[in-house]
Amino acid sequence: MARSGSLAALEQRLADQRREDDRLARERRQRSGEQERLRQQEHRESQQQEADDKTAAVQERMKALDEVLTSVLPLRPLSFDRLMAVPRTPEFDPGPLGDAVPAPDWNDYAPVPPAGLGRFLAVAVRHARQMAEARARFEAAQAEHGIQTAERRRALAAAKARYDRKVTEERARAVARNAYVTSRQSAFAAGDAEAVQWFVDGVLRASKYPDGFPREYQVAYRPERREVAVDFELPPRRVVPSARAYRYVKPRDEIEPVPRAESEIIKCYERLVSAVALRTLHEIFSATPPDVVRAVAFTGRVSTVDRATGKPLRPELLSVLAERSSFDDLVLAEVDPAACLARLNSLVSPG
Repeated sequence: MARSGSLAALEQRLADQRREDDRLARERRQRSGEQERLRQQEHRESQQQEADDKTAAVQERMKALDEVLTSVLPLRPLSFDRLMAVPRTPEFDPGPLGDAVPAPDWNDYAPVPPAGLGRFLAVAVRHARQMAEARARFEAAQAEHGIQTAERRRALAAAKARYDRKVTEERARAVARNAYVTSRQSAFAAGDAEAVQWFVDGVLRASKYPDGFPREYQVAYRPERREVAVDFELPPRRVVPSARAYRYVKPRDEIEPVPRAESEIIKCYERLVSAVALRTLHEIFSATPPDVVRAVAFTGRVSTVDRATGKPLRPELLSVLAERSSFDDLVLAEVDPAACLARLNSLVSPG
């Protein structure tokens, strides 16, 4: 009976162990399943965030394109005064060389004098020896301090000399630059074609466009007509995003673009190139006086490839001749760029 009882107890313990193992296995599966669900949820949230970020980037890009004209209207136009150089001469900074190292202090070296009866005994002899040794260390420290001070002063003088040379060179460059700008200004006021072209080129070069815009252009001046002619490289149509937004498709676990209608791309691009033309006219007219520039002829081209020959082409996409008197009447912050160019009798080719 005892053996039977022991066997039954063993079987019971084994059964209890199996149940415990099963319970632990279920808990592990539950934890693993919960972790997988959390991982999948985090992945979906990450995908959705990426789609949202891409959508925000597209919207920001469209905003920048939409404001190509209006963003520059409040800006101060370029002038000859702004082209003048101002020497950059910060105060001389000696850095660590400006900090003198404190001289040695005898109190840091002097031995403690003997007290009590020690002064009448052999201790006095030892103290005298300590004083001599301390004096020697102190004098050595003074000598080392003198060497360090002299080296610091030499290094400081060399640094100041380098600073003075840089200041002199910077001021000389500024004087030369300003003399050059002044000579250009005089020639510009006299209607010299090369000087006017130089200044207008600077106006266009200083104009900041969104990323992806070409920055090629040519400027000519016809003094007899007081007319600036600009041959301008326009951005290609692909600067307009082909996607309106991005969405996350959960069943396929993919982020896909929401296409922008071709008609919308065409309309956006027409508005954009019209805005570029108006912006260029505005920047030139606002930076030049009427007695030098009476009119601006803008020709916009776009670089492409002839599909029939495979050769590069730069067809004319837009052209407009604007008189200052007509342009000054425009309220550019409120106009529709394409309609405004049509009013100025521009010629626009299909993009």
